[in-house]
Amino acid sequence: MNPITILFFLFLAIPLLEIYLLIQVGGVIGAPWTIFLVVFTAVLGAWLLRIQGFSTLRRIQQTLNQGGLPAVELMEGAVLLMAGALLLTPGFFTDTIGFICLVPVLRRTIIVHLMRRFFTPRQPGHPPHVDDQPPPRPNHPHQTHTIEGEYTREDE
Repeated sequence: MNPITILFFLFLAIPLLEIYLLIQVGGVIGAPWTIFLVVFTAVLGAWLLRIQGFSTLRRIQQTLNQGGLPAVELMEGAVLLMAGALLLTPGFFTDTIGFICLVPVLRRTIIVHLMRRFFTPRQPGHPPHVDDQPPPRPNHPHQTHTIEGEYTREDE
């Protein structure tokens, strides 16, 4: 299925689901309590998101200070950004998904699953990726030859 079609479906289905859930919950506990719950989950989510965001930022800085690449931490930041958007959206379904993204163990499980799904090595028989192309030949007039390496600058 086309990604645009999926997004279109989600932008239609999720608000309809949220309206349905709000009506059902409002019918059981009443409109004032439903409004209170929606506002309370947004405030609680923002507070938890702030704590998790600072914790993730601290881990990013620690990884950088140790000379590492904070790939997982940056992905956690992206998931936290998505969680914040979901928690600020009024409704119970989006709040549930947002709170799931705030739980560190579940968030890392989601990230590991996504990384395995989208960043796996190419299997034989699959179409090649751009990175799988052979390096350019230096004798071709429009191609250059790149030599990778490390250097240190020593000032005189």
